[in-house]
Amino acid sequence: QVELVESGGGLVQAGGSLRLSCAASGRTFSSYDMGWFRQAPGKEREIVAAITWRGRDTYYADSVKGRFTISRDNANNMVYLQMNSLKAEDTAVYYCAADLDLRRLRGGAPNYWGQGTQVTVSS
Repeated sequence: QVELVESGGGLVQAGGSLRLSCAASGRTFSSYDMGWFRQAPGKEREIVAAITWRGRDTYYADSVKGRFTISRDNANNMVYLQMNSLKAEDTAVYYCAADLDLRRLRGGAPNYWGQGTQVTVSS
């Protein structure tokens, strides 16, 4: 069982940066592959980035490659999403997610979700 709580969202101007944090509970956090998803108004939820349980492998949506970086700190049960060069189209609710199965995570159906944090980028 994993509980996820996101923080760090807010309002930022285009070109700016934000860092999202996801605090996870549970003694087995380091066993989970982790991801960040987002959902914009009127659109389906999409995966933004994922990181394997050891942090060795990362995956990014084409739309954020080179601008966003996912990282994790297993000692402190934390996952981060550093977002740079933000664009208006990055505006969405961002969700942290966890699963023991990377394929299920990247497929958009992870077992555990956070409550989401709003990111608004003004142009």
